[in-house]
Amino acid sequence: MGDLQAQIDELWDRRDQLEPGDPEAGKIILDAVTLLDTGEGRVAELVDDEVVVHDWLKRAILLLFRQSQMDTVEVGPFEFHDKIPLKGGYAEAGVRVVPGASARFGSFLERGVILMPSYVNIGAYVGANTMVDTWATVGSCAQIGANVHLSGGVGIGGVLEPPQAAPVIIEDDAFIGSRSMVTEGARVGRGAMLGAGVILNPSIPVIDAETGDEVSRGVVPPWCLVINATRPKAFAGGTFGLPCCLIIKRFSEGERHDKAALNDILREHGVAT
Repeated sequence: MGDLQAQIDELWDRRDQLEPGDPEAGKIILDAVTLLDTGEGRVAELVDDEVVVHDWLKRAILLLFRQSQMDTVEVGPFEFHDKIPLKGGYAEAGVRVVPGASARFGSFLERGVILMPSYVNIGAYVGANTMVDTWATVGSCAQIGANVHLSGGVGIGGVLEPPQAAPVIIEDDAFIGSRSMVTEGARVGRGAMLGAGVILNPSIPVIDAETGDEVSRGVVPPWCLVINATRPKAFAGGTFGLPCCLIIKRFSEGERHDKAALNDILREHGVAT
């Protein structure tokens, strides 16, 4: 893999001189992106609770877009016109894909993943037994853990450029509520649960409702329940509510709640379920 990384770095340094469709460069780039497609390589991972970005694999994706030619793909009555083919081999991979769902080549779906009508972009990693529910989107290079539920309409943002930028990371056992948006390299800790409509990015403060303390920006701690909220800020024209994420419940590590129990917790705080 070290030799392949060096070859990608060399191609990246002279990318402006490359001709689209160059067969030698194309093979090197395809070998690198295939590592992502098979799960042998990942754009990013957690090491000692720190996000490590393998930016050379991002560069490989960007080179693939530069080098690939547009092509028309017909799948039954559907037609697509793009530079990147669709992913395949779902039966062998043990992945369930409902009609209307699609994943791009260069994304990885671990065994037990279920895709309802949804979309998974290139460079993304989706862990075992995760549910990507209806109209949810997993953006380019996003890293989704095992046993995660991305509810209907969830938007997980993609981060391709700059190559060194950290992607969105959703850790194992997390639950992301309907229509929530997690973008720009934000991170949701293991076992955390986001209520419906939560907006999380690196500029959004995460606040502990018990203390009023800001615990982070764009990072939800493990094993807690978070809802969308606002906090007042004075401007020249008046006082307005700016968005924040509010931690309203902390769980013991490994503690799970069924949907009815979560709804009860939310109702206690006057939050619609």
